[in-house]
Amino acid sequence: MKLKANWDGLGIITSVACAIHCALLPALLSSLPIFGINIIHDPSFEWFMILLAIGIGIYALKHGYIKHHRNPLPVLIFTIGAIFLIAKQFFRNYETVLLLLAVTAIIYAHFQNYRFCHKSRCSSIHHTH
Repeated sequence: MKLKANWDGLGIITSVACAIHCALLPALLSSLPIFGINIIHDPSFEWFMILLAIGIGIYALKHGYIKHHRNPLPVLIFTIGAIFLIAKQFFRNYETVLLLLAVTAIIYAHFQNYRFCHKSRCSSIHHTH
């Protein structure tokens, strides 16, 4: 049995995990520094999550664009989201707004890529019902 990775699904999950880390952990885990644990605003962890989300996104969107649909819209939307995601690291006063814009754009880009991939002629040839 051959397993096929759903890179757009993984991209959405990664984006949501990043959003949870950035938005909810500060509220839920504000007492961790008392115990010497601080992952809430750890720059290394935040950059790791950003690079992971962008890396998975690039792979998923490149694959969908080249092999299935050739529609640049998901790539454009993802790029905007990635810019917002990186910008939130430098504009801390706007971190929450930039994060919400980033995650929304990245999830929407993956959704559109997934949709375009499954609507493509190539995809319908391989998945006859």
